[in-house]
Amino acid sequence: MKQKSRGVILALIPFALMVLAFQLVPVLSMLTGSFQKADGTGLTLGNYLHALQSAYYMQAIKNSLLISLTSSLIGIIVGLFCAYCITWFTPRVRDRLLMLSNMTSNFAGVPLAFAYIILLGNNGVFTLLFKQWGWSVFTDFDLYSWSGLILVYVYFQVPLALLLLYPSFYGIREQWREAASLLGAGPWQFWKTIGLPILTPAIFGTLGILFANAMGAYATAYALVGGNYNLLAVRIGSLVAGDVVTQPEMGSTLAVLLGLTTILAVYLNHLMVRRTERFGAKALSKPDVKTKSSRRLWTAASEEVGQ
Repeated sequence: MKQKSRGVILALIPFALMVLAFQLVPVLSMLTGSFQKADGTGLTLGNYLHALQSAYYMQAIKNSLLISLTSSLIGIIVGLFCAYCITWFTPRVRDRLLMLSNMTSNFAGVPLAFAYIILLGNNGVFTLLFKQWGWSVFTDFDLYSWSGLILVYVYFQVPLALLLLYPSFYGIREQWREAASLLGAGPWQFWKTIGLPILTPAIFGTLGILFANAMGAYATAYALVGGNYNLLAVRIGSLVAGDVVTQPEMGSTLAVLLGLTTILAVYLNHLMVRRTERFGAKALSKPDVKTKSSRRLWTAASEEVGQ
């Protein structure tokens, strides 16, 4: 027994070393660096006071939050419909679509920004082609602006949302649809009463992941707009590895604020998921619906779940 426990401990050593080297050490280095003075002679809270009182850095935080929230909401809505539609394909077609979604969700960073510049930039293929045809489709569209960033962010948010939401639709049993249909419920009433409450925890959980994914996106935004648009991730990069003057202590401070903002958003999202799960379990055990047909739907679903 002792030899078995010793073997388990030895097997976990590589994992512990990896966590220590790639997670704990960078986080500790970032935290200690955020409290250091510019000359490195001591510790101070001045970096945080400067970051929170600076209109320039606060604008970067605001822009990052706005872009992350907007792209996450668009991604979750489009991804939800795509995940529902993909369940209707045959397994062979569905597997190929999932493989394509997996590839596109990982196609980000500089290659993605370069692809969009080639297609929709000032001298992009579609921009010049539509101009030659006399179409004014992209007359007011600027790829190197807020709307361009939203478009590029949504590109890698939608496949990720699809991959995360797709398994949740298989938690909705076909017997529930049949029972709802036999009891006279239409598709809208079924999704309102049964489908969406079951999918809500997965939707909120995916929304938190999309938000964190957008907050940490750096290479795509930097390759597309450089320093012309004030984003928090771009600002951290310029402070740590700028071309003129570097301020690693301010970069660490902004990185800590970025991490705290993302952790807070994910934590609030986690609380909403837990509340939704408790609400769904309570509703399934004790139906509290007003209409007679809805009550019968809940009863049928509860019997199917076995609660």
